[in-house]
Formats: sequence, C-alpha cells, structure tokens
Amino acid sequence: MQEQASAFAAFIGIDWADRKHDVCLQVPGASAPEASVLEHRPKAIDAWARQLRERFGGRRIAVCLELAQGPIVSALLEHDFFVIFPVNPSTLAKYRRALVPSGAKDDPTDAALALDFLRRHPEKLAPLRRESDDMRALRRLVEARRDLVQDRVRVTNRLTFTLKDYFPQIVEWFRDKETDVFAAFLERWPSLQAAQRARRETVTAFFHAHNVRRASTIDARIAKIQSEHPLTSDPGVIEPALAVVAALLPQLRALYRNAARKAGECPAARHQWHRDHARQRPPCLAGL
Repeated sequence: MQEQASAFAAFIGIDWADRKHDVCLQVPGASAPEASVLEHRPKAIDAWARQLRERFGGRRIAVCLELAQGPIVSALLEHDFFVIFPVNPSTLAKYRRALVPSGAKDDPTDAALALDFLRRHPEKLAPLRRESDDMRALRRLVEARRDLVQDRVRVTNRLTFTLKDYFPQIVEWFRDKETDVFAAFLERWPSLQAAQRARRETVTAFFHAHNVRRASTIDARIAKIQSEHPLTSDPGVIEPALAVVAALLPQLRALYRNAARKAGECPAARHQWHRDHARQRPPCLAGL
C-alpha cells in the first residue's frame, strides 16, 4: 500500500451518470475521503481537472469507475495525469454484496465503493491503455456500424411485418429485404394493385436499371406479379399500412447506405489495429 500511495497523489472513485457524477477522493494519509458532485458539463469537468492538477502539482491521480469508454472517460483522458482503472460493473456489484450482505444499494455511496475497491484491490484492476487516435476511431467505427446494422434489422423486421398485412407477395419475391432493388420496387409500387397496373416494359426497364438483366428471371417475376391475388381490398387495412411503409423505407435506405459506408471506413484503419495488437484479432471485427 505504501508503494501504491507513492505512485499516486490521490485516488478517486466516480459514480457516473448522464447529468452529474458523484466523486469520492482520497489523499494518502488523510483521515477521511472527500465527497463531491461534478456536473456533466465539459467546462465543469475541465475546471475540476485543472484544480486537481494545481492542487497535486500535476502528479498522477488514479481514477476508478464502471466505464472503459464514454463521455466522462473521454473528458478525463484530455488530462494526462489521470490514470483510469475501469472496473466491471458485475465485479463492483459482487464487492458491494460482500460489504453489505443485505444487498442494500445507495447510489451516493457507489463512488466510495469504487474508491475502496481501488485502494484495497489494485491487483484486480488494470489501467486503461491510451490507444492511438486511429485505434480509438476504429473502435468507434466498429461500434457505430454494429448499431446501424441492428437498427437496419429492426426496421426491416417492422417493414416485413407491415407488408404481410396487405402485400405478402413482395416478401416472397425479394428474399433479401436489405437491398436497394427491394426498397426501390416498394417505393415505386407499394401495393400489389399498383404493381399489376404497371406496363410490362416499365417493370422490365426497372429491373434492368437495378442490374437484373436475365430475361428469364424478369419474365418469371412479371408472371408472378400478374398471377397474384390481393390479400385484402380493405382501405382500413391498406391505407394505414401504406403510411407505415412510406415512413420506414427512407429509414431503411439511410441505414443501408450508412452501414455500408461504415464498413468501408473500417478496413482503412485495420493496419493500426495490427500494429497495436500484433497477432490478436478482436472479436468485434469478425465478419467485417
């Protein structure tokens, strides 16, 4: 503990939140920790950090919180004297149960709990490594793409569910709903009746424009369109469904384009990952 105390001028536990952060600071040798509340505003966080730099002469300060990345972590990393020790929330929860067998949890004490864990069990924590700018950007790109793909699946599922109410045939015609040709077809002919009114030459030209050029494939699709029978003619079902489809299609197109763009951006930074992590390939890049 003496070696640990000499390495850091102070120890801090933070219970983070969207609008404010509870802070518990312990100076080695002091009789009691100092509790405070830090507003989640860039100016407030910067002023707090500058005060600590001045107070402790720029010496390193250990910070423990239940995050490895996020707004508060990004703000702290702007100051080189902070050494951040992320702790897994489940680890801290187990530690809380060990100290408070009843399971009681009082949010204002979470910062003190993180501080206590940092002081008593430093061997269980590893400092957050300050990765290169390219590496941090790559992580964000991977996460952003994953979120976009999940959003795209959600919108596609809702669109499919709506189409089954009045236009189930198109769900079978286009097995892959996350394509431009599907969205374009549905925008132009949002119902079976609309598709059946289209001229053969118009439908053929549409498929040609979307790189479907095999005549037998186009003929088979046109034959299916003309041979189908509407599921319903009830305006009370069709009109609300058309409104939902019109609202979802722009979302699907935007999500498809942005997910593809993010996928294109990720490979440009992969070389940095291999430089930083040698032979280790991160699970989050699988399939990209």
